Amino acid sequence: MSYNEAKAKYAALGVDADRAIKALSAIPVSLHCWQGDDVRGFDTDPSKPLTGGIQTTGNYPGRARTPEELMADLDVVLKLCPGQKKLNLHASYAIFEDGEWADRDKLEPRHFAKWVEFCKARGLGADFNPTFFSHPKCDPLTLSSPNEETRRFWIEHGKACIRISSYLAKELGQPCVMNIWTGDGFKDIPGDRMGPRIRYRESIDEILSEPYDFKLVKPCIESKVFGIGVEAYTAGSAEFALSYAAFNKDKCIPLMDNGHYHPTEVVSDKIPALLAFFPEIALHVTRPIRWDSDHVVLFDDETREICREIVRCGAERVNIALDYFDASINRVAAWATGFRNLQKALLSALLQPAEEEKRLQEVGDFTKLMVLQEELKTAPFGEVWDEYCRVCGAPADGEWFGAVEKYEADVLSKRG
Repeated sequence: MSYNEAKAKYAALGVDADRAIKALSAIPVSLHCWQGDDVRGFDTDPSKPLTGGIQTTGNYPGRARTPEELMADLDVVLKLCPGQKKLNLHASYAIFEDGEWADRDKLEPRHFAKWVEFCKARGLGADFNPTFFSHPKCDPLTLSSPNEETRRFWIEHGKACIRISSYLAKELGQPCVMNIWTGDGFKDIPGDRMGPRIRYRESIDEILSEPYDFKLVKPCIESKVFGIGVEAYTAGSAEFALSYAAFNKDKCIPLMDNGHYHPTEVVSDKIPALLAFFPEIALHVTRPIRWDSDHVVLFDDETREICREIVRCGAERVNIALDYFDASINRVAAWATGFRNLQKALLSALLQPAEEEKRLQEVGDFTKLMVLQEELKTAPFGEVWDEYCRVCGAPADGEWFGAVEKYEADVLSKRG
């Protein structure tokens, strides 16, 4: 079937495929830098274990070890994926030159100048994340620590990240989403649940006292249900993070990660719930298997449902980013697979007759609504996806993996 035939099929269902392709081309998705090097970064000893409840599994060869290697890998992914992109950076990916080094509380915008050059040359915006883990100053708590010196170090780190985020936004001409997440918590039942959360709240208050333009820098508060080593309690629970954002709507927004909830919860339903109260939200898309395991995003039911809600509620109100890291398979292929699958899910959502579905629900014709939704599952989506890839200058399905295999043979396999 040709694209024109597929377009006619969708038109019969009340959907304009050309319009869907054009709309998707304008939705930015933030590509996370940490898939390429297993969340190691460049500011601490890469042989040290991850902390903060984070765990990367696998030892597939070819991990990026330097900024240059990571940028080279990203370039391959950018060419393989259609759509508008941003780059999502962690503070631990600071690039130091001429033997210089700065601790996280002393990071400056100039330590990310190389990333700005990278983004400018490729037309990318950038998002940013303070790195509250994998550092000697985790005791193991950070912003919720009872130790004033520890807490002060991490508050200053957060303030530095506000300044860096402002720099990224101004240099790249796009808003920068700056996400505050910590793995603060306890392995077993705590004796005091309130104290850490009060300290956490006060610490975030101090971080957000650093001046910034809320139109350019969009701080987020991200929750988590648990992590490795913090199974019993996390200071930044869903209720904490959402309450903080709700009481500080003039200076931050909520961020949901679909791996950071209990296994029976779905973020797709939470998106319209939050957008009933917030002008905009941020979203990290991953694939949890029983827990926040950060598997590569698939074109699965929940990813598709998440994207349907993004489209139905207004994609311009949702700041979308990927967040997963798999070291058990080729990292470049993992990056490209997840990004392409999220693009597919967004395109699939844009190819839904949303207004007709809404009308059928409001008039109570649930029979016709069910039939329509089921028949859309066999609509010729693949042809529209191929056309979208062509319009974006990216390879279609079945055409891109050979480039990854060649890159592995020529580059990744030689890294040792």
